[in-house]
Amino acid sequence: MPHIHDTSFLEHDHHYVSGHELHSERRTMYVVSLTAAMMLLEIVCGYVFNSMALLADGWHMSTHAGALGIAAFAYVYARRQARNPRFTFGTGKVGALGGFTSAIILAMIALLVISQSLSRLHHAVPIVYDEAIVIAVVGLGVNLLSAWLLRENHHHHDHEHDRHHDHNLRAAYIHVLADAVTSILAIGALIAGKYLGWIWMDPVMGIVGSFIIAHWSIGLMRRTGAELLDQAPEVGLEQAIRGAIERDADNKVTDLHLWHIAPGKLSAIVSLVTDRPQPPKHYKALLREFHHLVHVTVEVNTCEAA
Repeated sequence: MPHIHDTSFLEHDHHYVSGHELHSERRTMYVVSLTAAMMLLEIVCGYVFNSMALLADGWHMSTHAGALGIAAFAYVYARRQARNPRFTFGTGKVGALGGFTSAIILAMIALLVISQSLSRLHHAVPIVYDEAIVIAVVGLGVNLLSAWLLRENHHHHDHEHDRHHDHNLRAAYIHVLADAVTSILAIGALIAGKYLGWIWMDPVMGIVGSFIIAHWSIGLMRRTGAELLDQAPEVGLEQAIRGAIERDADNKVTDLHLWHIAPGKLSAIVSLVTDRPQPPKHYKALLREFHHLVHVTVEVNTCEAA
C-alpha cells in the first residue's frame, strides 16, 4: 500500500554552504592574491640579499598563501558539489581535508628552513641589510593587512553563528598573526646584524620562524585530523544530550555517536531503551535546543522487562 501521508519532515538537507561561506571565500581570495605576490618578492630578495630570516619569512608566507589557496579551493569545491548526492553528509569536511593537506606542507617547509638556517650558522654569508629590511617591512605590512581582512570576516562570521565558528577561517586568521610575528623577527634580526654586527641573529631568527611554522602545523593537524577521523566532540556535549533524553520518562541512552559533518554542524546517532516507546520525532524534539545537530537518527528499543 503506498504512503498517503506527507513525509517531507523526514527528509534531510545536506546543503550546509551559506552566504557566510561565500563571504569567506571572497575575502580569502583577496588575501591569497596579496600574500602570493609578497611571498615571491620575499623569497627572491632573500636569496639575492643572502638573508635567512627574510627567506624564512618568505617561506612562511608561502605556507600562508598555500594554506589559504587550498582553503579557497575548498570553499569553491564545497559550494559547487554541495548538492551532489554522492556525498552522504554533504561537503562540510572538504575544508578540513584542505587544512590537513596544508599542515603537511607546513611541516615539510619548516624542516627545509631549519636545515638551511643551520647551514648558514656554520657558513655565514654577507647580507645586503638595507634592501632586506625594506622588503621585510613591506612583508609585515601585507601580513597586517591580511590579518585585518580575515579578522573583520572572522568576527562577522562569529557574530552571525554565535559560538559555532568556521575553524578553517579561524585557523587562517591565527596563521596570519604568526606570519606577522616572523616578519617582526626577520626585521629584528636584520637590524641587529646591521647595527650590532650580530650576523648570527639572521639564521637564528630563521630557526625561530621555522619553529613557529612547525607549531602551527602540528596544531592544524590535530584539529583537522580529529574532524576527519570523526573524533567525538567535548564530553560535556555528550552528557548534555544524554541528560536531555533521559530526563524524559524512563529513557536510558544505551549508545550515542556524535561527529562533525561541517563547521559548527554535528550529526548524531542515538540508541535508547524505554518501557514507554514514542515515535522518533518525540526524542528529536527533546534535542531541539541543540541547534548545531542537523542530522539525528534515533533508534528506540522497548525494555524487555516491560
